[in-house]
Amino acid sequence: MPTARQRSARGRDRERRDPGRTRRDREQARARDGEQRSGRDRAPVRHSERGRRSARAREQTRAAPSRRKALRRRWVAALSLLTVAGLAYVLLFTSLLGVRSVEVVGARTVNAERIREVARVPDRQPMLRVDTDAIRDRVATLNTVATVEVSRSWPSTLEITVTERTPIGFYDTGETLHLVDPAGVVYKRVDERPSGLPELTLPRVGPDDPATRAVTAVLSGLPPELADRVVSAGARTPGSVEFTLRGGKVVRWGDVTQAERKAKVLAVLLTRKGTTYDVSSPELPTVS
Repeated sequence: MPTARQRSARGRDRERRDPGRTRRDREQARARDGEQRSGRDRAPVRHSERGRRSARAREQTRAAPSRRKALRRRWVAALSLLTVAGLAYVLLFTSLLGVRSVEVVGARTVNAERIREVARVPDRQPMLRVDTDAIRDRVATLNTVATVEVSRSWPSTLEITVTERTPIGFYDTGETLHLVDPAGVVYKRVDERPSGLPELTLPRVGPDDPATRAVTAVLSGLPPELADRVVSAGARTPGSVEFTLRGGKVVRWGDVTQAERKAKVLAVLLTRKGTTYDVSSPELPTVS
């Protein structure tokens, strides 16, 4: 390719050979030579532009992976939904995880089979559809049961935990004998006077009777060595509780307050001779 100096020399030679050319002709010739050189210089640029992709093509290329990702996410969501629906169907509507056994915990005097009979747990019913509250309420109707808890033990066992009532004394109606728990509930009939339990000498016995609640609260709070000596307890009002010890000594206890102090004062008073020991006011106890 001729250099600029060579092109300039050739131009001067043409002017010498053709002195008739005007200045205008020479400028037009130079302009044509410049356009040709510019064309040769721009050619690589046009070639480069032919190799580039348009903006729309590039946008379509980027959009293709995004569409594939979106489709993949839809498939994953659909499969997850089907999985959850299938699991829910298995748990709620099939016997695959149904009740196959009922375990009774805490029953001592109550027969476990009797508790199962009262509970009426549907066999093979799906565990999640078992109404544990209804089962609890049915078992709680048993007089000897104080509290009931029903729980699921996966995969197929229902557990019924009971707390039986413990007697604080017994009540003689004149015709029948009944055990009474610390809440004042008359819950079980017995044929003979139970040994080791005091008789509750009250006009009536029940959890809603204030005198009953006062007597059972006093008996529950006595020290074991004193409680073992009590043969009977009663009250006309909640503040006039009194009980009789073995040997015939009578203790006037009063209300349920200051139980610990009254017990300590009574322990000292019982060392003295007497038949009636009044600790209803532990600050001024008396013996008569």
